[in-house]
Amino acid sequence: MSLLSSRTLVYLLLPPMMWAGNAVVGRMMVGSMPPVAMNALRWLLVAAMLWPLVRRAGLQWADVRARWRHLAVIGTLGVGTYNALQYLALQTSSPLNVTLIGSSVPVWMMIVGRIGFGQALHARQLVGAALSVLGVMLVMAHGDLAVLSGLRLVPGDMLMLLASLAWAIYSWLLAHPPAHMVGERRPAWDWATFLFVQVVFGSVWAVACSGVEAVLSAGEGPGLVPTGLLPWLGMLFIAVGPSIVAYRCWGLGVQTVGPTMAAFFSNLTPIFAAVWAALLLGEHPRWYHPVALLLIVAGIAVSSGIQKRRREPPRPLDPKGG
Repeated sequence: MSLLSSRTLVYLLLPPMMWAGNAVVGRMMVGSMPPVAMNALRWLLVAAMLWPLVRRAGLQWADVRARWRHLAVIGTLGVGTYNALQYLALQTSSPLNVTLIGSSVPVWMMIVGRIGFGQALHARQLVGAALSVLGVMLVMAHGDLAVLSGLRLVPGDMLMLLASLAWAIYSWLLAHPPAHMVGERRPAWDWATFLFVQVVFGSVWAVACSGVEAVLSAGEGPGLVPTGLLPWLGMLFIAVGPSIVAYRCWGLGVQTVGPTMAAFFSNLTPIFAAVWAALLLGEHPRWYHPVALLLIVAGIAVSSGIQKRRREPPRPLDPKGG
C-alpha cells in the first residue's frame, strides 16, 4: 500500500485547510482583542470542550505527573508558543513576510531532524522543499517574484522564525516520543485525552504570557475578552477547527508519514487561504494560484519518493499515537 493513502491524505489536507481559516478569521478579528490573549482564550475554550470527553475516559493525573516534563515541552511548543508568536509577529511584520517565513518549516524540519534525530538528508527532499517553497512564494508575491527582493527583516520576522522552529521541534517530538510514551508503557489515552494534557500545559504558558502582555500594554488597546457576536463566533471556529480537528489530524498524519514529509503539506495553507479569502473577504483567486498549487504538489510528490517506497515498504509506526 502506498504511504500516501486516501485516509492519510485527508489527515494531511485538513490541517492546512483549518490553519488557513485560522489566518483569515484571525485577520478579521484584528482589534477585537490582544493577540497573545486571543491565543490564551483559544486554548482555554479547547480545554473546556475536551474536558467532557476526557472525564468520560477517566484521566489518571498520576500518569500526567509521571510524564510532566515531556508533556510540558510539547504543550508549550505546540499549544502555548507557535500561534502566540505568529499573532505577535503580525503586529510588526507584514502578512507577506510572516507567511513566507512560515513556509520555511520544511527546512527547519530537515535541520531539526538532522541535528536532533540523526535523519539523513536526501536529494529528493531538498528538491521537494525548493519546489514547495517556490509555490508558496509565488502566491505571496501575487505572481511577481521580483516583489521578494524588497523584503527586510523586522522584529516580527524574527518572531516568526522562532515560531517555525518551535513547530518543527514539536512535530519531531510527536513522531519520536520518549520510552514512557510508547508501547506498553504508554498511558491508555485516546486522542482527546492526549490533546487535553498538551492544552493544559500549553494554556498555563499562554495565560502567563497574556498576563505579561496586559501589563506591558498598560490598559491600552482592546480588552482581554471580545465583545459582540461575530468575534465570539470567530473564537468558536478557531477553537474547534484549527485547534481540535487540525491537531488531531496533524498528529495522525505525522505519525504515518513522518514530520519532514508532513511539513510539505503545511505549505498548502496559502492555497486554502486563497479559497477562504474568496468566500469570506471577496478576494478571488488569480492565475498564479493553480500554478503554485502544482509546484507545491510536485514538491510533495518528489519529497515523498512514492515509487521508491512502494518497492521498499516503510516500517509501520505505532497506531496508538496522538
